[in-house]
Amino acid sequence: MQYRTPERLQGIVLDWAGTVVDFGSFAPTQIFVEAFAELGIAIGLEEARGPMGMGKWNHIRTLCDAPAIAARFEQAVGHAPTDDDVTALYERFMPLQIAKIGEHSALIPGALEAIAELRERGLKVGSCSGYPAVVMEQVVARAREHGFEADHVVATDEVPNGRPHPAQALANVIALGLEDVAACVKVDDTVPGILEGRRAGMWTVALTCSGNALGLDHGAYCALPEAELADRRQRIEAQFAPSQPHFMIDTIADLSGVVAEIDARLARGERP
Repeated sequence: MQYRTPERLQGIVLDWAGTVVDFGSFAPTQIFVEAFAELGIAIGLEEARGPMGMGKWNHIRTLCDAPAIAARFEQAVGHAPTDDDVTALYERFMPLQIAKIGEHSALIPGALEAIAELRERGLKVGSCSGYPAVVMEQVVARAREHGFEADHVVATDEVPNGRPHPAQALANVIALGLEDVAACVKVDDTVPGILEGRRAGMWTVALTCSGNALGLDHGAYCALPEAELADRRQRIEAQFAPSQPHFMIDTIADLSGVVAEIDARLARGERP
C-alpha cells in the first residue's frame, strides 16, 4: 500500500465557547472571577482569561501559580495555594458554571450558516472544549435549542490529557472515522486549542475576534472603529503567532474561504 495525501478535507473539529457559542467567551471567564471571590481573592477578568483553552482544573492551577494571584491567595487564606485548594476552587466553579451557562449560550452570528456550508461540502463536524462533561451536557443542550448539533463532542475530562495535548482532537478523528489527520481542520479561539490541533497534525484556524483574545460581546465588537479593531486584531495575531496557526480569521462566519483554500492546497499535494 502506498500513502497518498488526502485530496480534500473530510472533517472539522470546532471549539465551543468563543468559537461556536458565547461571543467573547464570557461564560467560563466570569465564573473564575466569582469562584475566587468566594474565598475573598480578587482577580480581574483579564487575569482570568489568561490560560483560557485549558481544562478548568489546570486553568485554576495556572492562575494560582501566577505570582500576583498566589500572593493574594496567601494573604486571604493564610498559605500558598495547594492542589487541594485548586480542587476546592474547581468544586466551587462547577455549580456556578452550570448555573450561568444559559446566560452565554447564544450562537455566534454566522455560525449556523458556516457549519451548514461545511456539511454541504461533505465534512463531518466534531467538537471539543475545555469544559468538563457535566458542563458540556448543558452547552450541547442549549446549542441544540438554537439549531446546532455536532456529530461528536469530547469534553476535557473524557481524555487522559486536555489541551494543549492533542487527545481531544484525535478522539474526534477516531469517532468520526476520518482517514487522515491531514484531512481535518481544528478551529479555536485560544492558543492551547491551536496547539492541540497542531500537535494532532491538523490544519488549524485561529479566531481572533469572537473569543477570549478580544473579549468583547458581539455588539461591542461591531461598534469598534475600524482603526481600533485593526490594531487589536494585529496584537491578537501576534499572541497567536508562536502557536503557528495556518490561518487567522475574525470569526467562524469567515471560515468558508479558508476551507476552500485548504482544499486547494490539499489538491496540490500539500499537508498541514
